[in-house]
Amino acid sequence: MTSIWWIRDDLRLHDNPALHAAAADGEVLAVHIDEEISGVRPLGGAARWWLHHSLSALAAALREHGVPLVLLRGDPEEQIPALVEEVHATAVLWNRRYHEPKRAVDARLKASLRTRDVRVESFDGYLLNEPWTITTQSGGPYKVYSPFARACRESRPPREPHGLPDHLAGPQEQVRAGGHEVRSWLRTETFEQELSGRGWLPTAPDWAGGLRENWTPGEAGARERLAQLGDLLTDYAEDRERPGTAGTSSLSPHLRFGEVSPHEVWHHSLSAGRGTGPETFRSELLWREFAWHRLFHLPDLATQNVRPQFDAFEWREDDDALRAWQQGRTGIDLVDAGMRELWAIGWMHNRVRLVVASFLTKNLRLHWRLGEEWFWDTLVDADDASNPFNWQWVAGTGDDAAPYFRVFNPERQQERFDPQGEYVRRWVPEVDDESAERVAPIVDLKASRREALAAYAALKGQ
Repeated sequence: MTSIWWIRDDLRLHDNPALHAAAADGEVLAVHIDEEISGVRPLGGAARWWLHHSLSALAAALREHGVPLVLLRGDPEEQIPALVEEVHATAVLWNRRYHEPKRAVDARLKASLRTRDVRVESFDGYLLNEPWTITTQSGGPYKVYSPFARACRESRPPREPHGLPDHLAGPQEQVRAGGHEVRSWLRTETFEQELSGRGWLPTAPDWAGGLRENWTPGEAGARERLAQLGDLLTDYAEDRERPGTAGTSSLSPHLRFGEVSPHEVWHHSLSAGRGTGPETFRSELLWREFAWHRLFHLPDLATQNVRPQFDAFEWREDDDALRAWQQGRTGIDLVDAGMRELWAIGWMHNRVRLVVASFLTKNLRLHWRLGEEWFWDTLVDADDASNPFNWQWVAGTGDDAAPYFRVFNPERQQERFDPQGEYVRRWVPEVDDESAERVAPIVDLKASRREALAAYAALKGQ
């Protein structure tokens, strides 16, 4: 019997419930679909780069077990049934996802396949707690992080992770899939040719040099980061706030693409104990969970204000200011350092993310969606939940948001978290070059803060 493992954001062999179930059935055929679903925005450029290399790494790992990874493109409601018929599959298995309209596609596909006597099962492999499993006493969703996190810790401790499947093997007979003999997909050149045909890698220009230097997409890279977690957590509570220090786990893109399971990360952190550092780290895992909890109940999180009163807020329009922010040429050192780091390596330190987001939405008073869209295109760890959720949190438009009067002062943030200037000097080297031409600040921090507070206060008084 052949089971199809439909890969989505779960590019790993360890602790993968859908893969475990498929392997237990017998022969496994893996498939990834470059999906075309109405209402789903395509991945940003940095995420496409990451996915290309992660799929390549996963295909190589599966190839060692004789399991082909078939690449398809189009509507999964058409592609999956066609693949089932081509390879005479008896089951289709996947790990669940939580954002509309992807959930609707999965539900319709599951119902359709079952009418054809195909066994279909889905599993929880992306989150510690699926969004509907954590509810208030009245049975509703949480809107505030602290009680949500407390409920997660007290009522639903994460399950123990599983390792690799006991036995993993691909189809033993020659069958066709997508016009190819599936055994041919075990040839590296066949797979890589098809993958390159998706056009996800930048060519003219090739802007991914910094990404290649700093990241190793795939499960092996994720597990290497995971192995370093224990030593990191001792001083994590303090070091994670310092952008000039390698104090963060850098696991976010690996979690985003499911190259490591959150259950394994959680239990790995428990080996470091329950001190301040490990507990702070686990709180951040639960913040990720909270973002997905909110997206599940607010599917338009990326396009609509959670607080409807902000629909009347008067955001400014200034293309030059937006471009200066994107390029790291605002004249505000910490902001520019963060934006240049983002462009260079597809990632930005979390403390600096708060600063640059506050600067855009409060000091420049540009719409949070402009920042969210830029991060969506340039971050390797941008996902459907965390990206819009965090932008709305900083902008004050979310339901558990930073207060409207919280405006991060970039200069004070630099004094506090980069006092020696290591981070700023790395990304804005002209600060140490007296002969270099410096960009004048595009906005007065004090004046723009007053204007932002006045605008927020006026909205609150309406």
